[in-house]
Amino acid sequence: MRTYLVVIDETAEARMALRFAARRAAKTGGGVDILAVVPRQEFVQWGGVQAAMEEEARLRAEALVAQAAGELVEELGLHPTLIVREGEPAPTILAVIGERPDIAALVLGAGAGASPGPLVTHFSTRVSSMPCPLMLIPGTLADEALDRLS
Repeated sequence: MRTYLVVIDETAEARMALRFAARRAAKTGGGVDILAVVPRQEFVQWGGVQAAMEEEARLRAEALVAQAAGELVEELGLHPTLIVREGEPAPTILAVIGERPDIAALVLGAGAGASPGPLVTHFSTRVSSMPCPLMLIPGTLADEALDRLS
């Protein structure tokens, strides 16, 4: 099965990428993997404080992924795979792609401002060495246009 990997965070462009991937998967009989990457926390001298900060960040990421999945189930009847990992975003994304041979494309939303975002910048400059296609979704598209394209 063709699976689209979407990296989710709290930005509008991530939601656009998820909307595109979900509609594309629904139309082609594919699936969606939703990945939230929890950055490692800066070292804090007191281990208990650091552990609490890491747990809070993980819970926030899990809630974000669960909310996004709930919307896909409700709207399209699509049941995505939910993945929450800790680490640096780019290497973590590549590790997930390497572990899952069914991933057909990495779908990222590009920011509507002057900068497309750190992940778009990172992966677009390395697209020739990617193990799968990279799909960039402009953050300026209206929902109707996005639905027509997917």
